[in-house]
Amino acid sequence: MLPLLSIPSPSSSTIELGPLSIHFYGLTLLVAIAAAVVITGIRWTRRGGDWDLIFRVAVWGVASGIVGARLYHVVTSWDELPDEWWGPFAIWKGGLGVWGGIGLGCLVGAIVARRSGASVAKLADCVAPALLVAQGIGRFGNWWNQELFGGPTDLPWGLEIDPENRPIDDVGSETFHPAFLYEALWCFAAAGVLLLVERYFKGRIRPGGLFALYVLIYSAGRLWIENLRIDPSHEFGGIRLNVWVAGLAILLSAAFFVWWQRTWKRPGASPPPKVETMAVPKGR
Repeated sequence: MLPLLSIPSPSSSTIELGPLSIHFYGLTLLVAIAAAVVITGIRWTRRGGDWDLIFRVAVWGVASGIVGARLYHVVTSWDELPDEWWGPFAIWKGGLGVWGGIGLGCLVGAIVARRSGASVAKLADCVAPALLVAQGIGRFGNWWNQELFGGPTDLPWGLEIDPENRPIDDVGSETFHPAFLYEALWCFAAAGVLLLVERYFKGRIRPGGLFALYVLIYSAGRLWIENLRIDPSHEFGGIRLNVWVAGLAILLSAAFFVWWQRTWKRPGASPPPKVETMAVPKGR
């Protein structure tokens, strides 16, 4: 029996327009990509950059990100793919790994920016909050597909899941933790935190440091949310693969941020004063 309050799930993830099937998962990703491009472009142009670079980075970065996201899913969750020749390409069925998408997309975008003579570090800082907003929007694609949810719950914000999408062990439960929503809200809040850090610590964080904080904050939330999920996942030592990835990302981003700050010579910073020593005459 459903609780008095709960979050309904869509009855369908597609809309039919004649012979054409439009998948809301894909539409959600398009909205997320558009938001990332617009936010990044506004932040970049306010710093004296141009939109042309943002569009070029977006074209190559988005295409590479989709490839990377799908490759990550195929490699780590190959047994979840449709048992058809087109299974590895069926992104409309879900299955895009955030880690692979962000990793390859940012790498290719950085290459494009570097070849254009732009500062990769400054552009990365412009991208950081935009990526969080895009990731938050993108998580609503999981809502359309009734995926990425946690264990059963009777909380007012429990997510209704149809019986065919429930795990076998919890087929008798009707509402589950909306892990997709938790992650979306975490991403939006993290984007706000980055903007506050950027504002109140302006000039004290080395360019590129904000992107490291993005990886750190996002991964911390993902570490928590990943432990709520009950969907199938490959494990190492009884721990979900994405938990290992999130933990490693936290360690690497934190170490990078500290090292990046410590090795920074701030523009205009005066060199340390020279210590004058009195010459001691040599004995004869």
